[in-house]
Amino acid sequence: MALAINRLDRNAAQLRREAARTHDANQARRLLALALVMGGADRDEAATACGMTRQTLRDWVHRYNESGVEGLVDRARTGRKRTLSCEQEAEIATLVMQGPDICKDGVVRWRRVDLRDVIEDRYGVSLHERSVGKLLHRLGFSHLSVRPRHPNADIEAQEAFKKTSSRR
Repeated sequence: MALAINRLDRNAAQLRREAARTHDANQARRLLALALVMGGADRDEAATACGMTRQTLRDWVHRYNESGVEGLVDRARTGRKRTLSCEQEAEIATLVMQGPDICKDGVVRWRRVDLRDVIEDRYGVSLHERSVGKLLHRLGFSHLSVRPRHPNADIEAQEAFKKTSSRR
């Protein structure tokens, strides 16, 4: 049984020209499959020649009939919704930039585990450690951090302790 292409604003040669013009390889492959069908090839032959199944080709014919050549482009995938809003992510970024307060937060430096707990306390969102790491990476933070400094450290004593010998 032949596929019914109801949209007749382009013929097979014009579809081949569109396939040559497009920069999207998937759209070009779909256009060539439709050109084969318009040229008289059966569904199995056209699908095999263009690297797809008969059912997939049928679906693309329906999309072409509805939307034309533009309908053969992959639609944007939405993906999973983010668990934190943009404002909440911005608050986390400022929190990381400021660093923890040892009296309030109980830590000297932020670890992913600590940030996970803060996020759960503040926003009620439960994240895995790895997800916190991905969030930090997306916010532009690296996994490397500066060496923590104890709040009661005597900086003058540390400077005096450093070697004062000249370099060779």
